[in-house]
Amino acid sequence: MYPPVLVDPFKRSINYLRVSVTDRCDFRCVYCMSEHMTFLPKRELLTLEELDRLCSAFVHLGVRKIRITGGEPLVRRGILDFMRRFSRHLDSGLLDELTVTTNGSQLRRFATQLHQLGMRRINVSLDTLNQSKFSRVTRWGRLPQVLDGIDAALEAGLRVKINTVALKGFNEDELFNLVSWCRQMDMDITFIEVMPMGDIADEDRIGQYWSMRDLRAQLSTVYSLTDLAERTGGPARYVRVEETGQKIGFITPLSHNFCESCNRVRLTCKGELYMCLGQEDSADLRKPLRDHPSSDTPLIAAIHEAIARKPKGHDFDYSRQVVAGNVTRHMSHTGG
Repeated sequence: MYPPVLVDPFKRSINYLRVSVTDRCDFRCVYCMSEHMTFLPKRELLTLEELDRLCSAFVHLGVRKIRITGGEPLVRRGILDFMRRFSRHLDSGLLDELTVTTNGSQLRRFATQLHQLGMRRINVSLDTLNQSKFSRVTRWGRLPQVLDGIDAALEAGLRVKINTVALKGFNEDELFNLVSWCRQMDMDITFIEVMPMGDIADEDRIGQYWSMRDLRAQLSTVYSLTDLAERTGGPARYVRVEETGQKIGFITPLSHNFCESCNRVRLTCKGELYMCLGQEDSADLRKPLRDHPSSDTPLIAAIHEAIARKPKGHDFDYSRQVVAGNVTRHMSHTGG
């Protein structure tokens, strides 16, 4: 008999699920995917009804927070209908939070609806405020469209956090501009070390790597930073900027391993469950889902068996000037 909640071999409660609803995106960010991607055939993707059933199984196993990711989740046809139906778990009290990570391109269209269905905060990925550099890093993106989307989200009453991948030689010179802009817009910001995922042609992963240790040291030349005790079970560590009161997060998979308190797993759009972002091991949940359409018992068994294999930590490492711990799948496949 399986327990009613999910606990891994290291006694960590798994109460956070990140769900990639599509591997497709309207951008081609250089650290995330190749410019000419081959996307999954539609038959391999979970339908929106299957996503609902699978995510609901996790909710009934104690998951309290679900983040919708991609690719770019808001480009999937019908995704707002899915989130609207799934928000019943917010209404019932079984789910504490339903949120989304987006590149911002579709927010002008959807921000008000996201707030209406019960979403209260979102993450927007944005690495530069320079239009030319934005075009280079996203390949296909348009900065004015994203900035307008962020405005729409704030107007709708959504709390916005900016996620910025720290890229050496690319946005180092914008560090203080990004922090200042977020302060002016009343948004938090989290800086993220670039992670070695997927084979990205013509991209030098070691050359891109800008450690959070160095980034924080640079911030400290201007600001007084106080460590916060705040912990969400996730990878971010937070500081308060004493001069402004704003909160800054650092996600450090390379310079400081954050695995000891990991409370999350990742579900791909084809039903693979990855117990660790930095490991290749996965569990096929699509098969029990489709093989047993009228019973969740085999699905729940498969979920528990997967959680029993969750490792203690990942293996990302740039310390020897090689991309050790590189995993072959693209970030867009696993979910951002």
